Amino acid sequence: MNYTIGQVAKMNHLSISQLRYYDNQGLLPFLKRTENGNRVFDEDALKFLEMILCLKNTGMPIKEIKQFIERSMNGSDTLPQRLKMMKQHEITVLQQIRDTEENLKKIQQKIARLEHEMIKNN
Repeated sequence: MNYTIGQVAKMNHLSISQLRYYDNQGLLPFLKRTENGNRVFDEDALKFLEMILCLKNTGMPIKEIKQFIERSMNGSDTLPQRLKMMKQHEITVLQQIRDTEENLKKIQQKIARLEHEMIKNN
């Protein structure tokens, strides 16, 4: 099944201009086009987009995402480089999780102190 850029934007909570931006940045080289030049997303394109959004949402720079996509388009010869990229990004994401958990602890401690103050003042 094929999807229009508008359908894909809605499905992924993106704007059409965001998808066009990703395409202009070279992140969507796998897209097919209709005779009119409209972008068409098939199931494989949706899977690629899902990975692109995952990498973007976890802080990978567009330049690196583009490199990953280019390597993916070049087939199995690039598997070692792609694996290395993913392992490096995994380390980054795990550190982000640790940092976020540490910040959450501080927020929870502040909430506890504020609640204690409210009880004490009532």
